[in-house]
Amino acid sequence: MISLIIAILVLIIGYITYSRLAEIVFSPDDRKTPAYSKNDGVDYVPLKPWKSFLIQLLNIAGTGPIFGALMGAVFGPVVFLWIVFGAILGGAVHDYMSGMISSRNDGASVAEISGVYLGKGVKWVMRIFSIVLLVLCGVVFVTSPAALLDKLVPLSWMNGTFWAIIILVYYLVATLLPIDKVIGKLYPVFGVLLITMALAVIGGVLFSGGKYTIPELSLANLHPEGTPVWPYMFITVACGAVSGFHATQSPMVAKCIRTEKEGRKIFYGAMISESVIALVWAAAGVAFYGTTELLNEALKSGASNVVYEISTGILGTFGAILAVAGVIICPITSGDTAFRSARLILGETFKLGQKRIRNRLIITIPLLAVGGLITWFAISNANGFQIIWRYFSWSNQTLAMITLWVATAYLVKHSKYTFASLITAVPAAFMTAVTVTYIFVAGEGFHIPVVPAYIIGGVATVCMVGIYVFFIIKLRLKNKNIEQVDSQDVTLTVND
Repeated sequence: MISLIIAILVLIIGYITYSRLAEIVFSPDDRKTPAYSKNDGVDYVPLKPWKSFLIQLLNIAGTGPIFGALMGAVFGPVVFLWIVFGAILGGAVHDYMSGMISSRNDGASVAEISGVYLGKGVKWVMRIFSIVLLVLCGVVFVTSPAALLDKLVPLSWMNGTFWAIIILVYYLVATLLPIDKVIGKLYPVFGVLLITMALAVIGGVLFSGGKYTIPELSLANLHPEGTPVWPYMFITVACGAVSGFHATQSPMVAKCIRTEKEGRKIFYGAMISESVIALVWAAAGVAFYGTTELLNEALKSGASNVVYEISTGILGTFGAILAVAGVIICPITSGDTAFRSARLILGETFKLGQKRIRNRLIITIPLLAVGGLITWFAISNANGFQIIWRYFSWSNQTLAMITLWVATAYLVKHSKYTFASLITAVPAAFMTAVTVTYIFVAGEGFHIPVVPAYIIGGVATVCMVGIYVFFIIKLRLKNKNIEQVDSQDVTLTVND
């Protein structure tokens, strides 16, 4: 219990202090934002800060900080450390920089931004990677609510496939309509719902009369199957600490902020809020089931079922209503923005302006068709959701790693502070080690022995850090030469 309180306090302190540092490094100013300079009434629309904040929270959250946190809690209370410090030093910085750099580049997607700062080759890699991630994300957030609705509605013809089709039809509508028509009106309400779920669950645990006990912080790996913390936990938690999916969502809200100075509260603040929600669910998961063994066993029946059991077990009928509303509505709010972001990236790629409904349909219908096929696979296979989630998690964290390197390149080039880029370079290097190690050691990757995988991950990280240092030195030498030339010009002018 004490560990949870301290963890939440550290997140709040991190927001107050470290977000200020991120803001100083980026240096927002009073320039006109894309919401005004490119206002098209569809995707570029100025919104009030509180509305942008809640939309950003729902865009990046959904049930991500719930499912990921519960699966991460299987490793034990050590997950608290990753959620807290991963968010403050990595995830929130990642979200802030991706949103603000997008705003500086007319609301461009992370794929287009990567091309500006890392070259055309990286831009095409990021385009493909982003689309794959967004489609997988959309599928994840179709299958989980569809599975729960299948369980709750007794009518046989209203099965998982039926509900998946209904959700995909909604996605079609939400992806096509202007952002202020559906998302701008409904998301603030759903944002309050997500926060209410977390507060109700933790309140039920705290005031249970000792029935539930939140474990204190321990560095021990309590995973019942002996799965190593490194790198698995850092991939599993995903949205609760660092998430590349957020880099696809922040540019969407960057098109709607009224001034750059709103960015810290909207982008950094939403990520810290999401991490508080993740902490609550990680704590509630172990507290409710008592041990990581029982939590792990329960998760085999699906994360949606676990959320439903926790909510109803702790809060009764009220909890059941919250669980159904939260686990059905909240993931849908991430799924529709996933497809919306994919539409925008493809529109940029093929130079199809998105103001015309015809152009939006040309992109959206094939996207949802692909999403529907993968959803069918996930629903019709016993382990379909777990398979999709594992690939989603790795691609998610890999995108975060690349985005952090993109932000580093931006800061190296534009920040007025010499070592400002360290704020993104350090978490970028860390995530390089995590993602490379994971894909070599994991069953869905190359599945090689642990020691060689660790070595490969370490070598890859050293190489990336070496490239970073090389460019820092190259830039400083270039600036020094420019200063010398300017000094010589001044001397010649004076002599003349």
